[in-house]
Amino acid sequence: MNRELTRILYVEDDPDIQAIAMMVLETISGFVVEACSCGGDALQKAVAFNPDLILLDVMMPGMDGPETLKGLRGFSELEKTPVVFMTAKVQPQEVQAYIEMGAVGVIAKPFDPMTLAQQLRDIWGRQQ
Repeated sequence: MNRELTRILYVEDDPDIQAIAMMVLETISGFVVEACSCGGDALQKAVAFNPDLILLDVMMPGMDGPETLKGLRGFSELEKTPVVFMTAKVQPQEVQAYIEMGAVGVIAKPFDPMTLAQQLRDIWGRQQ
């Protein structure tokens, strides 16, 4: 099932980071992106948006990335949706922990806006 990556649910609490990523992903790369500023927001919007991929910040106030992932996995429609964590915590053991939680990839923060879309496409390609 080799589908193209088009719809990304993006969860990021920092408005500046969110704005840069949205510009890169939507305006420049042509993805359809639903941005959420917290885990609760993501849980409300995710099923209706039906994302191909979920890009999830790890460190967020309230419900963090791993908790949000658990919540999203509670919806049968999202059980198999690939999740990529975005985090400043990229020590090998931390990355391993995210993979064990079910993430298919980890993107380091601060990310390079010029390569973000390609990184997501590469991760997506490995899942197909």
